[in-house]
Amino acid sequence: MTPFQSAHEAEFAATMDVVADVLVVGSGFAGLTAALTARRLGATVHVIEKMKGLGGNSVISDGVIAAAGTSFQKRQGIEDSPESMLRDMLRAGRGLSHEPLARAVAFGSAEAFEWLLELGVAFQDKVERSGGHAASRGHVAGKHTGAAIIHPLLRHCREEGVPIATQTVLDAFVTNQSGRVVGLDVREGHDYRDPDSGTPRRIGAARAVVLACGGFGADVAFRSVQDPRLDATVDTTNKPSALAQGLVAAMRLGAAPVQLSRIQLGPWGSPDEKGFGTGPGFASYAAFPYGLVVDPTTGKRFMNELGDRKARSDAILALGHPAVSIADKTACEVASYDPAKALQRGVVRRFESTAELGAAYDMPVDALEQTLDSFAAGVAKGEDAAFGKSILADAQPPKPPFYAMRTWPKVHFTMGGLRADAEARVLDCDGRIIPGLYAAGEVVGGTHGDSRLGSAAIAECIVFGRIAGRAAAR
Repeated sequence: MTPFQSAHEAEFAATMDVVADVLVVGSGFAGLTAALTARRLGATVHVIEKMKGLGGNSVISDGVIAAAGTSFQKRQGIEDSPESMLRDMLRAGRGLSHEPLARAVAFGSAEAFEWLLELGVAFQDKVERSGGHAASRGHVAGKHTGAAIIHPLLRHCREEGVPIATQTVLDAFVTNQSGRVVGLDVREGHDYRDPDSGTPRRIGAARAVVLACGGFGADVAFRSVQDPRLDATVDTTNKPSALAQGLVAAMRLGAAPVQLSRIQLGPWGSPDEKGFGTGPGFASYAAFPYGLVVDPTTGKRFMNELGDRKARSDAILALGHPAVSIADKTACEVASYDPAKALQRGVVRRFESTAELGAAYDMPVDALEQTLDSFAAGVAKGEDAAFGKSILADAQPPKPPFYAMRTWPKVHFTMGGLRADAEARVLDCDGRIIPGLYAAGEVVGGTHGDSRLGSAAIAECIVFGRIAGRAAAR
């Protein structure tokens, strides 16, 4: 029996402004995946998005999905396995990962990638290796942008009859007499700049609600309660819409929070631009994999540039000032990274010599030259004796001209969120299932433990979006 089959529930449903089998909160990777999956199983689906534009943080992401055992890897002779990806995720999680969730991501990643291919998402042939991964498993959509995934998802949702209501914000969950989630109280016409704006409406879910509202990286008030260091002086790569509203609404319902203080900083941010900007592309795809990062006060390296995100962010923060990330022209070419936009904005700068590079950032030139020479020798040997960085097979010893940028971490991802099981069912503080409520993506806590590996977020969103969509449509 569905929630609206009894006479009482039918009368209850009549008070709703909209009723669909499945309601989805959020139009990012997880939300659109859940919506499309449920629709293809015959459910009527209604998506709400609090912003005017669609895609959330997903649309401005780098569009790289970690997946182990894919057709692309096999074609390129890359040896990898879900077991290896799971080990990497658990290692980065530092003992705090909820293993069943991480396992679901690792073992579902290849199928998720192949599903995106079926939707028409175009991926580059080159498979990248991100920090903390033991193999090259980063599959790059389009020109390194999440929009290359969001747009095909949106196209299929529209073509297959999934309406999306924008500027509609979630206020509270509606439950029936038995405690099952059967709808949402929302406000239509909402403007995120005015928290109280919008017209109240009540919408119903005959089968289930999927919460896919993302993380709270831009919610300074909420995040600084979890970690007082992350106040308004710390920038974020997130859109202004990355707030805790949906998470808090679920907690008011009784959903259990998990590891809310585990908030990830992206080590590749630049203090010379606001938000995500253009710098992360240079650092993530050229400087960190193929180049080096130095302390400008010493001209020396101080970390493994391919360590996991927490290790790198902690190392940079320990300096007490921005580091300098360096890559040469060849590194940019090998990485298929075009620095033009970052150069135009002055975030990345070009230098024709080591002396020019050192002078620009007030670095001791002799020490910088020694650092570059030592690093180049290690690249030539295929071994980094200083910090154990993996030297990629296509890496070349750096030489002028150099590109460089100042590097400082920014709030990027929230590992904490709601407690959910491997079937995407949201749980309360006693570990009991909250009937009618599923969650997918960054709003779920525990999957990544203490630190999320780069490119694992999109895998998580697609894998659990499909799981939640299938379950909600039943």
